[in-house]
Amino acid sequence: MTSFTQEELFEQSKTLVPGGVHSPVRSFKGLKSTPRFFKKAKGAYLTDINDKDYIDFCMSFGPLILGHQDPDVLNALTQQLENGWSYGACEPYSYDLAKLIVDRISFIDQIRFVNSGTEAVMTTVRLARGATGKNKIIKFNGCYHGHLDSLLIKAGSGLAGTPEASSAGIPQEVAKDTIVIELGDFDSVEQAFKKYPNEIALVAIEPLPANNGLIPLQEEFLRKLREITKQYDSLLLFDEVISGFRVGFGGMAEKLNITPDLVTYGKIIGGGLPVGAVAGPKSVMEHLSPIGNVYQAGTLSANPLAMVGGYKTLSKLTAESYQEIEKNTLLITQTIEKWLKEYNNSQFSNYNIIQYSSLFWLVPGKQIQNISQMPSDLADNFVPLFELLLKKGIYLSPNAFEVGFASLAHNQEVCLELERRLWNELE
Repeated sequence: MTSFTQEELFEQSKTLVPGGVHSPVRSFKGLKSTPRFFKKAKGAYLTDINDKDYIDFCMSFGPLILGHQDPDVLNALTQQLENGWSYGACEPYSYDLAKLIVDRISFIDQIRFVNSGTEAVMTTVRLARGATGKNKIIKFNGCYHGHLDSLLIKAGSGLAGTPEASSAGIPQEVAKDTIVIELGDFDSVEQAFKKYPNEIALVAIEPLPANNGLIPLQEEFLRKLREITKQYDSLLLFDEVISGFRVGFGGMAEKLNITPDLVTYGKIIGGGLPVGAVAGPKSVMEHLSPIGNVYQAGTLSANPLAMVGGYKTLSKLTAESYQEIEKNTLLITQTIEKWLKEYNNSQFSNYNIIQYSSLFWLVPGKQIQNISQMPSDLADNFVPLFELLLKKGIYLSPNAFEVGFASLAHNQEVCLELERRLWNELE
């Protein structure tokens, strides 16, 4: 372990790694302080390299629904390490995890494990195009589906506008087959299908958008997407990388009783290890190789450690555990809301908390219906709030657009500690 300060380690990292980080949101871009380097974690707490601890509401951006180092998951992983951690061959652990999921989620016949949520969505786009023989995709402004080229696209000026890449390195030839529509705008969805009645392979959406703030959608909008995709023989993807196994075992699809053609999972499905998955009915899934003509492969897919960690995590998610997590989250948000309204002459009194299940988002002003309603000063307002909470030993995701996550480890004792840290003045 290094003996650097946070600032020294970040500066050293920048000499070896682009921007000093391996994922951009960790860079603290736009914030005043230096990224925190953590050396260990347990329960609801993170400990940095200088031995300061933090109540963690990032929770690895969502996977750790049981908390850090859940003892049952830790024991299962330790036992598996003694058996081996990568075979590059068939193993029984992925069967166990697949059976657990398929048996408990009624609309899934088959599942294929990959290594990340991005890879899962990438596979789904190829699968949809291969299964339908069509090329175009509809996505929604404000939904994030990983960093694959065809979905890292933003809208041009209206439906007729030319879609534009959200990143350098994405050819316009790729961008042109992606249609970007505002969340909740079903009229534009209808226009797109009328304009391209035989060309749209897939409509991709987060049924609970949680990557550009937390934006619960109208159930009617999702039902209309289900109807129109059936009408035009297109496929509907629910990207449940965040919401899957978090708002309930079957995610938003189960909660709303809306059956998508395909669903992608990540985060919780691996219990904190790198896992993603594509799932759906056999009639669609069997287009994948080796029995179908849609190629997909991965050296570390269904890695034994990830399968065991995922199985142990999911097997602990009962109806009672979801009730407990939601109760924890409500205590957390009530505690933070009170502090926001009353701290330091109401310095943050304009903030509200949007909560859904065990997710929450701190936002100035009213609830957001789509990304066009985001306050223009959202990032600027977030800086003093984040920095103050960081000093108090409370760790949020370091970006104004990211949501907070609670876990089973965020129990009443942690909530009392949260209250103490919020109200204690800094020395």
